[in-house]
Amino acid sequence: MSVKTVEQARGRRHKRIRGRLSGTGERPRVSVYRSNRAIYAQAIDDVTGTTLVAARSSEVDAAGDKTAVAGRVGLLLAERAKAKGITAVVFDRSGYLYHGRVKALAEGAREGGLQF
Repeated sequence: MSVKTVEQARGRRHKRIRGRLSGTGERPRVSVYRSNRAIYAQAIDDVTGTTLVAARSSEVDAAGDKTAVAGRVGLLLAERAKAKGITAVVFDRSGYLYHGRVKALAEGAREGGLQF
């Protein structure tokens, strides 16, 4: 079976990753979505199917390049998670390569105090 588009390849990777990862109330799953203009992250409790905290690039200072903005989104997510008592998470890169903006978001969340 051959992959026709980049989106289909990412979808296959995401499906494979989600087969292994699941978040709980104590250790939620941090899901990342990356568009051309913005980046979004949310901590999800998969047991109840609820989003516990979320952050997006439109909520932070947009100065600098997209990678720097992604780092600030990670910091904001970590700040909100710590306010709700969440310290440990499972990182779901959603099929994106762990590089660039996705990596910057993860490092920002770690810098903010989240463990994964």
